Amino acid sequence: MKLRRVVVTGLGAVSPIGNNVPALWENAVNGVSGAGPITHFDSYLFKTQFACEVKDFDPTVCMGRESRKFDVDTHFGVASAVEAINDSGLQFEQEDCNRI
Repeated sequence: MKLRRVVVTGLGAVSPIGNNVPALWENAVNGVSGAGPITHFDSYLFKTQFACEVKDFDPTVCMGRESRKFDVDTHFGVASAVEAINDSGLQFEQEDCNRI
């Protein structure tokens, strides 16, 4: 197996404690908890009434109206990928896209 080097050029995040890297980092350093009451479904019949849900997330910011066609997990993945690409500063027109 040939080992290849990987370089992380940008960061992106969507999490219960922050919907972008700066917010996530600030909240992690300050010990902010992502736990809270379950809001995404009626948890009336369940013993557990709390969870770590992503809060105040708008998928249309990065995906526009197309976001209606996709699952919430896809929203999170695309949003964090878009943030990572923007954070990387890569100029795709000047790069070999086969190597990115």
